[in-house]
Amino acid sequence: MQVTAEAPTAARSAASLDSRAQTGMPGGNPAAAQSNGGEFLTFRLGEEEYGIDILRVQEIRSYEPPTRIANAPSFIKGVVNLRGVIVPIIDLRLKLGCEKVEYNSFTVVVVLNVRGRVVGAVVDSVSDVLELSREQIKPAPQLSTSLDGNYITGIGAIKSGLGQGQGQTDASSEERMLILMDIEALMSSDEIGLMSH
Repeated sequence: MQVTAEAPTAARSAASLDSRAQTGMPGGNPAAAQSNGGEFLTFRLGEEEYGIDILRVQEIRSYEPPTRIANAPSFIKGVVNLRGVIVPIIDLRLKLGCEKVEYNSFTVVVVLNVRGRVVGAVVDSVSDVLELSREQIKPAPQLSTSLDGNYITGIGAIKSGLGQGQGQTDASSEERMLILMDIEALMSSDEIGLMSH
């Protein structure tokens, strides 16, 4: 799915995000100002769908139980040896407080390259890769949730369904919402502590 925004509209959206980031307005965290559109890998954590910058993704692997590390937080599942590289495995479902964490045939590890370090992120399933324009990315609401607002770059809104053709109404289309995540900021957080600031 490829949607192209008109340049003036996209420029206004980017300017709006930049001004919010500089003035401290709601939805104006610095990470949100960086949501200029692009390709995102989408995945599920519980009932929610998330997206991360595809350029951070190295590979997607099936889940295999890692070697546990003593005294590690519960969301750090352990480490695996990936072609000679020791990779820490973070279960994003546990980190972000999902109610139900189940390991099944859909559970995968998204191997990420963040600041030159390889890290694995366990997710319920991978959906697809989507291209989003600036126009499709809305500022994240300022809410008190298990996911700190600093890790959310925005909300991707994608129309899907049958009502998108010329002259048709949007009555039969529905909007797919993606929580766009700054995976670098999340992996660099003090709680996870895998990257130096």
